[in-house]
Amino acid sequence: MEENGWHNYYKKRCIKLPEAINKIKSGYRIVVGHAAGEPSALLEALAADKNRFKDVEIVHMVCLGKGLYCSQDMEGHFRHNALFVSNITRDAVNNGRGDFTPCFFSEIPKLFSEGYLPVDIALIQVSPPDKHGSVSLGVSVDYTKSAARNAKTVIAQVNEYMPRTLGDSFLNVKDIDYFVENSAPLIELGIKYISDTEKAIGSYCAELIEDRSTIQLGIGLIPDAVCESLVNKRHLGIHSEMVSDGIIDLIENGTVTNKFKTINNDKSVVSFVIGTKRLYDYIDDNANFYFAPVDYTNNPYVIMKNFKMVSINSCLQVDLSGQVNSESIGLSQISAVGGQVDFVRGANMCPEGKSIIAMTSTARNNTCSRIVPFLDAGSAVTTSRNDVDYIVTEFGIASLKGKTLRGRAKELVSISHPDFRPMLIEQWEKRFQQKY
Repeated sequence: MEENGWHNYYKKRCIKLPEAINKIKSGYRIVVGHAAGEPSALLEALAADKNRFKDVEIVHMVCLGKGLYCSQDMEGHFRHNALFVSNITRDAVNNGRGDFTPCFFSEIPKLFSEGYLPVDIALIQVSPPDKHGSVSLGVSVDYTKSAARNAKTVIAQVNEYMPRTLGDSFLNVKDIDYFVENSAPLIELGIKYISDTEKAIGSYCAELIEDRSTIQLGIGLIPDAVCESLVNKRHLGIHSEMVSDGIIDLIENGTVTNKFKTINNDKSVVSFVIGTKRLYDYIDDNANFYFAPVDYTNNPYVIMKNFKMVSINSCLQVDLSGQVNSESIGLSQISAVGGQVDFVRGANMCPEGKSIIAMTSTARNNTCSRIVPFLDAGSAVTTSRNDVDYIVTEFGIASLKGKTLRGRAKELVSISHPDFRPMLIEQWEKRFQQKY
């Protein structure tokens, strides 16, 4: 391309919101950028123009914005196809106005590249172009890059607030068909209070993490509690599908150095982030982070190359055989598999690797146990009992790998809430025909 040629291309392809929405037709499949990277201005304009559309499919993973396309008055105009069910999209999926497609997070890019879900329009959000004519996908590379690469038409919201993250996170302006310049602060997820229960779980998880380990963390109170409990560890590495604000303190206090990682040495590897402005500012042009598509970060064969890999995930229920349900309550879809199985298997394949499923022992204000004799009827088995390694609650650590059914059930009873332990002991004795 001739010098400054990309400038001319970019200027000619900059359009206003209404014109961008006019590029969308009834019956199209739209894939939307993920989580804090969702192009809110484009989505709100699309919803505002609903009467022009019929049977538009909107494919999205975690929705952090308004999710207007899932509202009851959007029925017939838009139908959501969730790759991960979130609070905002849950009602639509479970009440028939939307759909859910099960898929490992690592394989979502393949849905687009191999034609399982052909993409008519990709709606994404990017940073302004740099001097070379490249834009960064910023806080969400994940499946968003594959959607853009494989869409018939790509429309990007260009946002000055989008950090310029480094790694395999860039598109050239010529990879994008239309640009809508619309700057607004990114969606933030605030810091919540960590209770003593979560702190106890974090402390038990930290016991299993050795110096020089590489860790995967998710989002929520338990991962935040784990971060707080790691302050005395040294030379940890990060290889995770996502991180939140807690990672900053671990880097700044010297806990996370990435110095002894066996791949992507000296880099914290992530696919997307969700957090506050502090985090978004921290990752901007930060060469200590390597952002990559999720078919790299979550590929078990990549994960296993990290020496002493430790994965930490959460769940809804564990039955006495060790089956883990992390995504549904009966037939009601609550979330999805996400990257849990990707990282459980990657960590299990890794030299001296460990996988941890961490959860509070009870749910619904202590009215029900998360450790149960049997999963609720209709519930999904997210992580099989053959894959499970450690289960952690505020009452301790259950090590299940290599244990018999009788042995692992006994381990799980020992970390259950005392209020439900008599019931579980009774079930144990009935199942194994002996005294606990």
